[in-house]
Amino acid sequence: MIRFVEPGDAAVICEIYNYYIENTAITFEEEKLTPCEMESRIKKISAKFPYIVWEENSGTKRELTGYAYVNTWKERAAYHYSVEDSIYLKNGCEGRGIGKALLKRLLEEVGKTEIHAVVAGITIPNEKSIGLHKAFGFKKIAQFEEIGFKQGRWLDVAYLELILAQKGTLSGN
Repeated sequence: MIRFVEPGDAAVICEIYNYYIENTAITFEEEKLTPCEMESRIKKISAKFPYIVWEENSGTKRELTGYAYVNTWKERAAYHYSVEDSIYLKNGCEGRGIGKALLKRLLEEVGKTEIHAVVAGITIPNEKSIGLHKAFGFKKIAQFEEIGFKQGRWLDVAYLELILAQKGTLSGN
């Protein structure tokens, strides 16, 4: 089930994200976040942009296993109609279609706004994320070489972009 984020989701979202901070180069953050810091980020982002979660129900237990949102691409005024997307899944939940469902819904929600362009910055290699974005019509527009340094190595970042069609519809999907 996909729903909009709630304040009580911060601790689980923090756990999901901290896994990537500590164990991967997917995010360039290096210091784990606290649930309080994550809650603050969620409040700031969700006040302005779509922020959704994937929640699984098994009997009486509900488990959040992924989330997605868009946020400001750049601070300058001319970028007002552009955003950057982020999608994270709980470790071990990949390959089940959760990312695809989250991105589809996220783009539907963004399509209801005045946003014109969605950008995805993806640390290379990450063929799953690149493939997911390309399936929704994102096109690779740039690749910065050795732009970040994490886990003892220089990392490249590819940028993919999706130009949204007229309000409420998506191009390429």
